[in-house]
Amino acid sequence: MKKNTSKMPAVNGKISIAPSILSADLCRLGEEVSKVVQAGADWLHVDIMDGHFVPNLSFGPAVVRSLKGFTDLPLDVHLMVTHPHKFIEPFAQAGADLLTIHAESEDDTRQTLQSIKSFGIKTGVSIKPDTHPDVLQTLLDELDLILVMSVYPGFGGQSFLESAPTQIKAVRQLINASGKPIWLEVDGGINAQTAPLALAAGADALVAGHAIFSSADPELALKQIKQATPAI
Repeated sequence: MKKNTSKMPAVNGKISIAPSILSADLCRLGEEVSKVVQAGADWLHVDIMDGHFVPNLSFGPAVVRSLKGFTDLPLDVHLMVTHPHKFIEPFAQAGADLLTIHAESEDDTRQTLQSIKSFGIKTGVSIKPDTHPDVLQTLLDELDLILVMSVYPGFGGQSFLESAPTQIKAVRQLINASGKPIWLEVDGGINAQTAPLALAAGADALVAGHAIFSSADPELALKQIKQATPAI
């Protein structure tokens, strides 16, 4: 089994911004990625949708492979799929640095996380807005990252849910109580106005797509989010 060597950093006390290419202009993806790299992006977030777990289809391993050859930024791959286990090897071989699966998927979550680890990749679990954080309690020993969805997954450009900070705080409490160095990432409706809300609730990594790539100046939009979220 050929192992990938993940480039994801350890939790470092600094907010990390991961632009989501779901909102990028795919006809100019290389140019779009170059802009956010220049603006100081920390990771690239790649949303994978199967048309079943969520109603949309998005990217496959070929896009991750292309990004791997184009940028040195860690590739943060979010599997919004019903059966994540069958996607692990293709995305590992394509160059994902972190694979996040959903607690609500139909595969055995622990076994799938262990499969991800076998490829030398960082592991993540995501929860939807209506999922109680307690589902994560028995998985903490397998995790490098927890992703809290601050919108309902499947579509870009949604607004940050008012209920999101409560869930973020609950997950932060779980992580703190565990004593483990687990990233707390938040995805959905993140912009310069909502990023401080997520940060105050306990986030240390933020996914932003529409606010960056739909802006007339993506570099400025990313810098504004960074300025709104100083070091923790």
